[in-house]
Amino acid sequence: MTDPMILGGGAGAAGPAGAGDPIKDSSTATFVADVIEASRQVPVIVDFWAPWCGPCKQLGPALEKVVREAKGQVRLVKVNVDENQALAGQMRIQSIPAVFAFANGQPVDGFMGALPESELKAFVQRLVGGDGGGEIEAALAEAAASLEAKDYPRAAQIYAAILQADRENIAAIAGLARCQVDSGDLDGAKATLALVPPAKSNDPAIESVRAALELAEHPVDLGEIDRLSRTLESNPNDHQARIDLAMALNAAGRREEAVEQLLASIKRNREWDDGAARKQLIKLFEAWGPKDPLTLSGRRQMSAILFS
Repeated sequence: MTDPMILGGGAGAAGPAGAGDPIKDSSTATFVADVIEASRQVPVIVDFWAPWCGPCKQLGPALEKVVREAKGQVRLVKVNVDENQALAGQMRIQSIPAVFAFANGQPVDGFMGALPESELKAFVQRLVGGDGGGEIEAALAEAAASLEAKDYPRAAQIYAAILQADRENIAAIAGLARCQVDSGDLDGAKATLALVPPAKSNDPAIESVRAALELAEHPVDLGEIDRLSRTLESNPNDHQARIDLAMALNAAGRREEAVEQLLASIKRNREWDDGAARKQLIKLFEAWGPKDPLTLSGRRQMSAILFS
């Protein structure tokens, strides 16, 4: 069974199963027939729930919807733990909602807690053997929105779920690593980036996260900002001091000032140290991403200087 963060449970009792209905209630007495034997024909998801369980009420409708959308490729069996305590004990259910997936008479996957619909779809796709392309794209979009909103725990959870379905998904690897960098888990980011297949190591999204990680590994020293500023006051043509000041400003979150300093260095001498200021500015753009407003405006200003 997989990590508990990957499964969920349902709400309320399902109605009586009609002909071809992929959802039904089960009990201790019928569990073997409803789940063990039935899973030899098609994967069966078992949802352990209770009427008093709030998260069960949240998960249930979403889980039922996803199962019905699978159009017979998977079935859902719902077990009320209050009415089937012996079965719950046998399955070692300690908290609900709890979900188990069976195939060929054996448990093959599972999770606990309420999950969003996108993750439930990915879970079902793994069971039925599909690639889940559409569902994964939807999950990536949801994760990206959470990342943009700085909801790092939520975004990381979704990216991790995607990687369980597709361990080489570059967008998910980059997204998870970005969550870790932005939340200060630099060691975690390094471990995540180690998952990148060699053939995709130069992917722009991966390069962007690596650049962000490199910048994050150099913490800001406010005293250094003051010292470098004084150095430039006495010698405006000290390009190394200006570049160092830009990096310190960026580390302090003063990104616009960092861009201004690097642009000033390029304007004064674009060829100094083999274009060091330009290279450092490009590294910042890579770390911030191509759609960041400061990346867009900074690139325009740099082009105006270089081609003037």
